[in-house]
Amino acid sequence: MTRTSSPAAPRAAAGAGLLGPRLVVAGTHSGVGKTTVATGLLAALRRAGHRPAAAKVGPDFIDPGYHALACGRPPRNLDAWLCGAEVIPALAGRAAAGADVLVVEGVMGLFDGSADGTPSSTADVARLLDAPVVLVVDAGAMSGSVAALVHGFATFDPSVRLGGVVLNRVGSPAHAVQLREALAPLGLPVLGVLSRDDRLTWRDRHLGLVPVAERPAAVTEALDRLAAAIAEEVDLQAVLRLAATASPLPVGRVPLPSPPAGGGDRRHGTVRIAVAAGAAFTFTYTDTLDALVAAGAEPVPFDPLRDEALPEAVDGLIAGGGFPEVYAAELAGNRPMLDDVRRRIDRGRLVTWAECGGLLWLCRTLDGRPMAGVLPADARMTDRLTLGYRAATLGAPSPVGDPGVVVRGHEFHYSTVEPAGDALLFRSRFGERPDGFSSPTLLATYLHHHPGGDPSAVARFVAGCRRPPGSPPIPAD
Repeated sequence: MTRTSSPAAPRAAAGAGLLGPRLVVAGTHSGVGKTTVATGLLAALRRAGHRPAAAKVGPDFIDPGYHALACGRPPRNLDAWLCGAEVIPALAGRAAAGADVLVVEGVMGLFDGSADGTPSSTADVARLLDAPVVLVVDAGAMSGSVAALVHGFATFDPSVRLGGVVLNRVGSPAHAVQLREALAPLGLPVLGVLSRDDRLTWRDRHLGLVPVAERPAAVTEALDRLAAAIAEEVDLQAVLRLAATASPLPVGRVPLPSPPAGGGDRRHGTVRIAVAAGAAFTFTYTDTLDALVAAGAEPVPFDPLRDEALPEAVDGLIAGGGFPEVYAAELAGNRPMLDDVRRRIDRGRLVTWAECGGLLWLCRTLDGRPMAGVLPADARMTDRLTLGYRAATLGAPSPVGDPGVVVRGHEFHYSTVEPAGDALLFRSRFGERPDGFSSPTLLATYLHHHPGGDPSAVARFVAGCRRPPGSPPIPAD
């Protein structure tokens, strides 16, 4: 985020020191089984008594939820485009704090990145972390050709160290022998061979994997099967030895906002911020919550599906993304919650930041079903995917910055909002377009923001929510 002044200067935070054993799980392309391998490794290592940590390359919200369940740690992202290449080691250090190995899951194919050439690929992150790469190959429809494929990935960029291969969707023991024989001349270890097994296929939806929060029991059961399969078919000790070949890396510190002057309770300006959660709203970065706390805020989770009102005595509202379209009927049926949100926002009692799914929730309707009616717009689902990184320029006052401030983010959705609004101007390599709605106390947009490299947007939001010291809590009505 680019600005001329900041409401709270960044300060050093947790994450200083050295990054220890680590590896990156990459793929030849999307859909080869990176999430299966990375999540299975985390679960199997944890069950074997190790302390694994995880991170996901890119802006994805869903895969890190599976990582978190597998390793018992908060989900983390490493996105060089959103956060800046210079902070990736520090973000990795924070993800790995207290762990004995860091498993980083890549995005798309190993060398696939943003169209503008900004560092963003899995290979970029592997270089920034000086980490060995485990390449996942979907070998289901090949035999000898696997050698040409792996040779190409191993030699394409000498600055990326390919340390081993996991073969996925292998058809039979004989097929596995053929693949191993083809790869033997390359001198790259085959760390594991995963058989074709429909039980290890994760359920899909239009944005990828179904979030853990929607079916935690079913996902936990699937994770148990996956951990057992990985422990049986992947050489965990060889994986750990490979991770240990990464030299200790100085990581620096992650920038976080300074806390408010005067202390950390409400008498000195700490604010309570309602954060949408539950099955319909699972897209909130851990780094956003960290930045809220560092700025002196208390995040208070609530479930728009189940709760009939926002939490009491909150000063702000963050409604991130998720799948409100899947739960549109239930959200529409929770009229008390929708009415409470609309009343509090309309009466100026709630500083609000809504992203993507939150934007849809604040519209008049979603696929014809009534929503909160805060915004003069209607939302509907389409069959067209809109995705990519965006540099967004604020065109009007908002809780996260003044006109002219540039916020970096990404969008990923199949919905459309009419009218689209014009609070921000989205810029990408492929053109410009307006988006979103804003006022001094509200920002609603398709843009997902990650504060890992620059927390000033979150600091500005918290500062706007803060009331004078000693002022009483704002009542709900």
